[in-house]
Amino acid sequence: MTPRNATVAVIGAGDFIGSAIAERFAREGYLIYAGRRTADKLQTLKDRIEAAGGRCQARGLDARVEADIAAFIEEADAAAPLEVCIFNPGANVNFPILETTERVFRKVWELACYGGFLTGREAARRMLPRGSGSIFFTGATASLRGGVGYAAFASAKFGLRAVAQSMARELGPQGIHVAHLIIDAGVDTAFVRDRIRARGGEAAVENIRPDQLMNPASVGEAYWMLHNQHRDAWTHELDVRPYGEKW
Repeated sequence: MTPRNATVAVIGAGDFIGSAIAERFAREGYLIYAGRRTADKLQTLKDRIEAAGGRCQARGLDARVEADIAAFIEEADAAAPLEVCIFNPGANVNFPILETTERVFRKVWELACYGGFLTGREAARRMLPRGSGSIFFTGATASLRGGVGYAAFASAKFGLRAVAQSMARELGPQGIHVAHLIIDAGVDTAFVRDRIRARGGEAAVENIRPDQLMNPASVGEAYWMLHNQHRDAWTHELDVRPYGEKW
């Protein structure tokens, strides 16, 4: 691959979707700045990217802390101009409303919504002087509708969607592509398969059809496609789901 003088920052570079996004852009020669709560957990991703000939810097950060996000984005942009910034933390929790504590509600909002605001603002500060760049936010089914036990998570994801819409309307005319992706599916991970097993036993796992669960690599392709759209036909909101997903 030919190295590019450009950086892609991934906040919430977890083991599945976040890593898949980072690896997809790394294959195109971008310098990857990967951030998550525990830096040690990024070593596997860093090793994979570098073994494939790519470049990756791994940093520990708390997406809820303004100073952490500002320092991370500043370092990424100083290494090479920040071209893409992706906000991808999880924060998916499920509690009955009477068991949803103030602490749970606040922490989920801080991570999934407030952290997105901080990330988008700091990325925009670096991109606006250049008049170009992409800022992408990962949403979920809960971005569109609440569900039983999801008061905290859905309210945070609703809020993140509003942040993305507001930023898109403000920054789009200035050359910044802001998009919100709704991941409306179970992602094919050991965690999801364990949940299916807990509900329906081993037979439920054995009956999973090919492509019934979403491959994280397919999500990475969706982000790459969005970044390459020409600005006369930008997508703001993209919902992606497997062919058999009910919606």
